[in-house]
Amino acid sequence: MKRSGKESKAALNRDASCLVEDGGVPLAARMRPRTLEEFIGQPHILGESKLLRRAIEADRVTSVIFWGPPGTGKTTLARVIANATRSRFDTINAVLAGVKDIREVVARAAERLKEHSFEDSRRTILFVDEVHRFNKAQQDALLPHVENGTITFIGATTENPYFSVIKALVSRSTIFELRSLADDELREILMAALEDAERGYGGLQHEVAEDALDHIVQLASGDARNALNALELALVTTPPRDDGTIAVDLGVAEESIQQRALLYDKDGDIHYAMISAFIKSLRGSDPDAALFWMARMIRAGEDPLFIARRMVIFASEDVGMADPMALVVANNAAEATRFVGLPECQFSLSQACIHLATAPKSNSTMAYYEAVAAVNSGKDDEVPNHLKDSSRDKEGLGHGKNYKYPHAFRDHWVAQQYLPNGLQGNYFYKPGDQGFEKKVADRIEWLRQQQRKGLEEDGD
Repeated sequence: MKRSGKESKAALNRDASCLVEDGGVPLAARMRPRTLEEFIGQPHILGESKLLRRAIEADRVTSVIFWGPPGTGKTTLARVIANATRSRFDTINAVLAGVKDIREVVARAAERLKEHSFEDSRRTILFVDEVHRFNKAQQDALLPHVENGTITFIGATTENPYFSVIKALVSRSTIFELRSLADDELREILMAALEDAERGYGGLQHEVAEDALDHIVQLASGDARNALNALELALVTTPPRDDGTIAVDLGVAEESIQQRALLYDKDGDIHYAMISAFIKSLRGSDPDAALFWMARMIRAGEDPLFIARRMVIFASEDVGMADPMALVVANNAAEATRFVGLPECQFSLSQACIHLATAPKSNSTMAYYEAVAAVNSGKDDEVPNHLKDSSRDKEGLGHGKNYKYPHAFRDHWVAQQYLPNGLQGNYFYKPGDQGFEKKVADRIEWLRQQQRKGLEEDGD
């Protein structure tokens, strides 16, 4: 129930500050959903008839790992499970806890099982936040107790559990991936906080403009915690008007959340997802998408030299002979990035990005790996006698005998065997038909025809 405008500004300010200072509990913590019905988002795992929802409602939750970005409800979902099931809920943080803490939780869980039958559901749920922070020994300490059912393990991680959690623990858990919240879901969460008189700001007289909510939602980037923190800051720092109403307009919202909360980790899944999107956009000749992903990475704090190195690799791997200058451009951009640094190096990176995206494409440099396969095949790879160094054993062994010096012939070329005997007739390089390489393709085809003809005449 909202207050009337007759109440004093002092009383309203006291009420608003109490909600923050009472126990030091921020709005995001106060508004944690307590039941499945209150939980907003993640319909792909919590929708009607979905596996996790059925398991919670049937009180048959087994060990699980929740994997997803911050602010998507991993910890909240673990508490909802504890509230919805008849289990004891213990929680530890992997940053602060050790093997000793695990043993203490397990000992208490074992004692409960002795005092109560399994049918009494005195099971223990152990929630491990940031489980990827546990080292191998700490994760190993959980295994036997998860295996024999002493504890039901619920882990939360922002890192890919297939890489950050030991395989044995992953194999004993069901992994659920949580996704960033959609804009409409974030708006629903904010509206719930504005209307809830018990835990939110429903007891205050307030007016939050639609464009202010839109701004908070947009810049929160799917993170409910960020959105609620921004709303709380806007409400508790805005003095009431003469009628006692706390008005939050776009200007206040912009002050409360000034920059988009970009989710990024320099050595985790998001890092690899972003650089993959960048490279695939370059390969797909989409300069707009490539520039976006590059800007996204730099804005989030990625090392620009990392991006430059990937473009140098791309210039040979994906553009290659279709535009030999691409490697020059990419390499120069990398050197400019090293020499100039941020922010000015962004011009050089942008130039290289546009050049690579718009260049004709060829992956014919992959010919190298066909050559490697030939090396590994075990076929005759003896250097032909006429190709050996004649300055070392010319008279004794005949090294270099019958070698034809190309510059002594017309067009500086002559038909001659260069591959080992066992690999004659193999063509590793398969030129493309794009850009500069189309000219190369015509020339190499003519050379190969002349090579075959000349060798046949020589009896090779």
